Amino acid sequence: MKKVLIVDDSATVRMYHRKILTNMGFAVDEAVNGLEALEKSLCNKYDVFLVDINMPKMDGYRFVTELRAQPDNANTPVVMISTESETHDKDKAFAAGATSYMIKPTKPVELHEFIKMVLDEE
Repeated sequence: MKKVLIVDDSATVRMYHRKILTNMGFAVDEAVNGLEALEKSLCNKYDVFLVDINMPKMDGYRFVTELRAQPDNANTPVVMISTESETHDKDKAFAAGATSYMIKPTKPVELHEFIKMVLDEE
């Protein structure tokens, strides 16, 4: 079973994404900010990271940059999900190492398609 780490400071958003991803057949873990996610990424193997940008302690950009410095996670797919829809936000996400970028609120079908795409699954 593939494992996803949802990184978002909003409990409502984490619950929403957890429901979609568990219905897709994923094992799901959660972190409330980038710092907690970084700690979890050192102790667990994840197949995909679903990351918000604006969070306390460590934002999504910094988390992805730090994650990419870990040899085991240099190429693990990261989908950044944010309310930020400006081009420079997307550019900054990709510069940090994001694999893909989605705008909140996500639709279940879109999230499913994005996850399949970043995992290179049919």
